[in-house]
Amino acid sequence: MIVDILITVFIVIGGVFGLVGSFGLVKLQDAMQRLHAPTKATTVGLGGVLIASMIYFAVKDGHVSFHELLITLFLFITAPITAHFMAQTYLRMHREETDLPPSGRPVGWSIYRDPPEVEESE
Repeated sequence: MIVDILITVFIVIGGVFGLVGSFGLVKLQDAMQRLHAPTKATTVGLGGVLIASMIYFAVKDGHVSFHELLITLFLFITAPITAHFMAQTYLRMHREETDLPPSGRPVGWSIYRDPPEVEESE
């Protein structure tokens, strides 16, 4: 009974986060805001469903399914990196460097120029 409730909780959490991410994808105004909704919400949503699946098969078959664990880890590692690259691409294509606020560093925004070469001392 407790395991069934735990599985149900993870499935409901996954469904709610997936719904919120889908709703945010439709309702948010620009691409940068739309990028945030699916990468954050659906990552947690799919993670909840995969965790529920791991618990279910651990109880039913008596062993942990490493496939779901690997999918979850891969998702949690790659989704933020992908979102970061997509945000950089959007900035590069739609904004000039002068439109952005100062970075507060001597290098500036790294997507517009490379850092100065570091000279090796002899």
